[in-house]
Amino acid sequence: MGSGRRLLTKEEVEHVAELAKITLTEEEKTLFQEQLERILEYFKKIDELDLSDVEPTTHVMNIHNVFREDVVRPSLPPDEVLANAQNKEGRYFKAPKVG
Repeated sequence: MGSGRRLLTKEEVEHVAELAKITLTEEEKTLFQEQLERILEYFKKIDELDLSDVEPTTHVMNIHNVFREDVVRPSLPPDEVLANAQNKEGRYFKAPKVG
C-alpha cells in the first residue's frame, strides 16, 4: 500500500465487525483494517488477469446434478416428531428468539 490512501475505513471495519457480531479493540480494528486491505489488494491483482478466453464455470469439473428425485412421501406424524423435543408449542418446535 505505497500510496498512503486507505482502501478501507475504520468505520467500514466496525460495520463488518457489527455484522459479524464481534467486538473489536482499537488495536484489532487497525490490524483487521490492514489485513482486509491486503486481501482487497489481491483481488485487484486478480482483476488484472486476462480471462477473455476462459469460460465462466461453477465447478472445476464437469459434473451433473446428483440430487435424488423429488418424490412426495408421507411424513412422520407431528406427535412422533415432537416426542423428544425439549421445547415445543402446539405442533411446533419452540426455539429461542434470535436477534
